[in-house]
Amino acid sequence: MQSLRRFVRTLVAAGAAAVLVACSGGDSSDGEAQMADGGDLVIRGAGATFPKPLYDKWIDIYGAQTPGVAFQYAGVGSGKGIAMFLAGKDPAGEVFGGAEIDFGASDAAMSDADLDEVGERGAVMVPMTGGMVVLAYNLPGVEDLTLSREAIEGIFSGDIKNWRDERIAATNPDLDLPKRTITPVVRRDSSGTTFIITSHLAEAFPAWRDGPGAGKQIDWPGGSMAVNYNEGVAQRVKVTEGGIGYMEYQFAKRLGLPMATLQNKAGDYVEPTAAAGSAGLGAAPEVPDDLRVFVPDPPGAEAYPIVGYTWLLLYQQYPDAERRVALKDAILWGLTEGQPIAEEMGYIPLPGDMVRLARAKVDAIQ
Repeated sequence: MQSLRRFVRTLVAAGAAAVLVACSGGDSSDGEAQMADGGDLVIRGAGATFPKPLYDKWIDIYGAQTPGVAFQYAGVGSGKGIAMFLAGKDPAGEVFGGAEIDFGASDAAMSDADLDEVGERGAVMVPMTGGMVVLAYNLPGVEDLTLSREAIEGIFSGDIKNWRDERIAATNPDLDLPKRTITPVVRRDSSGTTFIITSHLAEAFPAWRDGPGAGKQIDWPGGSMAVNYNEGVAQRVKVTEGGIGYMEYQFAKRLGLPMATLQNKAGDYVEPTAAAGSAGLGAAPEVPDDLRVFVPDPPGAEAYPIVGYTWLLLYQQYPDAERRVALKDAILWGLTEGQPIAEEMGYIPLPGDMVRLARAKVDAIQ
């Protein structure tokens, strides 16, 4: 029996790996709009790169338990994920060959204007996990960089241009910082990760709020280097000496990039740990009915300062009963059995109350 289970897992994992080719954003028109081999039901989604490593893992594990249903997830960025959800597919036909999608994903919850565009089917936003946006850097010989709030804002505003700037040196008196130019690496595409960090900067600094502002895509000041996707930022930092970029924790961890210790609202310096991330998300205000919760600058001495939720974007109505049941079952699995997996990977598992509220939203989908 164990051999048979391993065989099924191998087959399903192989199928999942094949369909996830679309995650690179490349052309998937060659059969991606068709049902998987063997008549599997195919459920497709697209959006945020922030949770993509976790969703890939969930697809692998849950898929091994549910033969007959294949899941595809394309990490195309939150902005495009919202656009595809509103259209019901990728209008350009570059993702899944233009086939219809069943859900979107975003680290920036849809706005009221977005919700108005959904139409009669209605929309439901379900938080699936939380995470930390870290500042990973490439400074040979520097392993324990500490950055004040002013230094963070100065680096990304372009006001701090050299690693020996006194605002960086002040919090790193024992480090031999190189006399070299800072290269901030930012997102070019419409990104929920960008929304999280710019919301933090706008909340902490009125000058940023009145200047570059907060959003999924902004006009970055200074001499920033812009690339697509969380993975793209991580890879660029890895090969750019003097570079520093923002990304979800898991991407820095996978590449072995050092991550800065950051100053929080309380004035304390906090490393990006699971406990600190949980303390940050735990500072969220009362959860509204639509589950749109933002914590741009969490208070508390132990709170990591740059955190956020990531949501699945679901329709309120799915006319195809088989598709609806399969999708709801998978999401409920992610909200329960999937949470320990999220924690193991460095994401922040949902608080119990949020799980309860999210499950109620999923149960109400018709």
